[in-house]
Amino acid sequence: MGKLDGKVACITGGTRSIGRAIAEAFIAQGASVVVNGRGAAKGQQCLDELGAGDRAAFFAGDASKQSTVEGLIDFTIERYGQLDICCLNSGGLQMTAPVAQMTDEEWKLEIDWNLNHVFWGMRRALNHMIPRQSGRIIVTSSVEGKLGKPGISGYVTTKHAVNGLVKSAAQEVGTLGITVNAILPGLIETDIVRATGPDSAIAMGLDGYDALIDMFAQESCIKRPNRVEEVAAVAVLLASDAARNMTGCLFPVDGGTMPY
Repeated sequence: MGKLDGKVACITGGTRSIGRAIAEAFIAQGASVVVNGRGAAKGQQCLDELGAGDRAAFFAGDASKQSTVEGLIDFTIERYGQLDICCLNSGGLQMTAPVAQMTDEEWKLEIDWNLNHVFWGMRRALNHMIPRQSGRIIVTSSVEGKLGKPGISGYVTTKHAVNGLVKSAAQEVGTLGITVNAILPGLIETDIVRATGPDSAIAMGLDGYDALIDMFAQESCIKRPNRVEEVAAVAVLLASDAARNMTGCLFPVDGGTMPY
């Protein structure tokens, strides 16, 4: 028997990197999963590779849009009749610019993708979970939600805000059998990081992508980037009955980067 037998989960940004690893881990533990991503072709490829048959489905859309996030949750309930686990994973570093140079449009993109998407999904999921008095909400935040870096102020700000939202929501539903937690990964060399890393390095005053990776690695105790499966293992724990009294918490998966 799996730790998540009979449970239903949805995952924003679930077709690649951290979200994909979480989907695989949830399915391996017996859950049915709806993964969200932007492209239908990539979504079908993901379903084929997951190989879970009727226990996996795809919902297309941009998770920086309210209609997509709320639509994902509604679709999950329509497809499987319930929602037990809402994993708000989508997000990432969008813009690399000092505060003095960031435009209103760039700032709004960071807010919508990294913060508003979490709020929209959390609100919709809670409106389903509260009447049932049961549920798990898991947010992928970041180690930068407790620290800070130059040149990525939008990302850092939204992750600090997400952590506050998690703590407040957990207070509101703590007596209703619902837990709300965040996972704070350290650097993981995902495809997103590979795409944005060179610009990030410049914004931080570093000499290229390799220097960026090395900086994050050296800040940790393990002296290497983290791995998606290490994040997924914590997500499984938080989604399971073993974590029923763990709520309002920020769980670092960062190889010891944070000093507290």
